[in-house]
Amino acid sequence: MVRFVAAVLLWAMASAAAAEPLRTAVFDIELVDMSQEAERGPRDDQSRRVKLVSDELRRLLQASPQIQLVELGPASDEINQKAPLYRCNGCAEDIARALGAELLVSGIVQKTSDLILSFAIAIRDVRSGELVRGGQADIRGNTDESWLRGIRWIVKNRLLSEPLPTRP
Repeated sequence: MVRFVAAVLLWAMASAAAAEPLRTAVFDIELVDMSQEAERGPRDDQSRRVKLVSDELRRLLQASPQIQLVELGPASDEINQKAPLYRCNGCAEDIARALGAELLVSGIVQKTSDLILSFAIAIRDVRSGELVRGGQADIRGNTDESWLRGIRWIVKNRLLSEPLPTRP
């Protein structure tokens, strides 16, 4: 009987540990402007949309019981120095690791024109750098509504459509 109770307690503790949310660093989405307008420099409306969808991505992921966001503030100087992170050859993993994260989420929105944009978001394991989950969505139209619809679709249908892997 004692062995049975001990086994049940061990199983319950293991289940509770597996159910703990994964500490996750969610970096801002980065704009890759390949349109003819790119040579004019950053546009205020697009900079605002990048912030809008980055905040929405964090909000949606934080709502998941699988994820606990880590604060990026302590690494803000390093993030700004190494930006854009999609070009920094693994520095996002280093930053996330230093913040105590187990997963990192990063992504881009690639603008081909004011009509054609594409999101690509990835969740990576900080230790191995391996892709855990990813999603891509093409959107039509350069509006707040279309950008939000794209990020929401990726989170719902790709990033959180199945449970994330648990700790080993």
